[in-house]
Amino acid sequence: MKSIWLILWLFAGHYVLAQSAIPFDATYWDIAGKLERETFQGKDCIRLTDGSIYLKDSTFRNGVIEFDMTLSKNRYFPGVGFRLRDKGNLEQVYLRPHQLGNPDAIQYTPVFNEQASWQLYYGDGYSTAVTYPLEEWVHLKLVVLNTRAEVYIADQTKPALVIHQLKRTVQAGRISLDNGAPAPTRFANFQYTKTDTPTLLGTFKPEKAPKSGTILNWQVSSTFDEKRVANSFTIPQDLAKNLSWTNLSVESSGVVNLSRISKLSEGNNTVFAKVTLTSDKPQIKKLQLGFSDRVWVYVNGKLVYGGQDAFLSRDYRFLGTIGYFDDIYLDLKKGKNELWLAVSETFGGWGIQGLFADQTGLTIQP
Repeated sequence: MKSIWLILWLFAGHYVLAQSAIPFDATYWDIAGKLERETFQGKDCIRLTDGSIYLKDSTFRNGVIEFDMTLSKNRYFPGVGFRLRDKGNLEQVYLRPHQLGNPDAIQYTPVFNEQASWQLYYGDGYSTAVTYPLEEWVHLKLVVLNTRAEVYIADQTKPALVIHQLKRTVQAGRISLDNGAPAPTRFANFQYTKTDTPTLLGTFKPEKAPKSGTILNWQVSSTFDEKRVANSFTIPQDLAKNLSWTNLSVESSGVVNLSRISKLSEGNNTVFAKVTLTSDKPQIKKLQLGFSDRVWVYVNGKLVYGGQDAFLSRDYRFLGTIGYFDDIYLDLKKGKNELWLAVSETFGGWGIQGLFADQTGLTIQP
């Protein structure tokens, strides 16, 4: 077994903790998957399937995580978790080897309440096209500093993915290596360095303000079963009166990630998101709407629209990613109008966003 060595030194006023390769054994890891030891292409390694392993050290906040891995062109999603608070709340980077060279070949997603949200976070800063060889060793390095991170794959001089804004609160946590599929991933030479002065080479973009006209705050209900609204043309009053409510502000994209406060489960896969629209006269207003996965829209208690935006729901290539894909024309009365949206989720991201480009004569309150 390789010995562990720790060096602590003072650099630019910050303590830096470095470590050599960490053995893959129960002294250092909690193992929750199928782990086999082998030698592959000259390296001692583990072959991991159907689960994850969790580093027992729970103090990683900023620094560098790196390891060697092998991948095959199966449809699976191996990767690394960090700042893990528990198994359902972490930051995660994973690969899609079956999508090599495509815009979603690598993915960053925050995980809240066991819900990964790749349908809400995609494109620049979240996913990108990468290539690397299969069935041979590739070096992966993750560099993390506060709300920023970058990922290197094979080429260690240029980040393959620049993560402009990590979405979870900056808190120390554990590190995991993940492969929930039966297709194998091998890991070798795992090591990490804890430091508040890691070197970032990418070009980071500041967060933009939400688009003009975005609904900035929503009242979000406690969870309930989608069946309660699936066949109703009005909001069930016995349901509405027993809900609890939380105010949620939108992210820069205009999205509210509902998993921040709601845990998805069978029979509890739906919430209401609501705002009050005060109109200075009777008028029709266009609502631009994005949602994941399904929505029912009510104005003053009556159903006016139902939509489907789930994985593969629109065509065989549709990923279910959220966007302002739907326009709804709301017939508003003078005075207060209640806009309620029932939002249901299956997997991949539970979210809502809404925008009134023309807010003339309209006041929006959560």
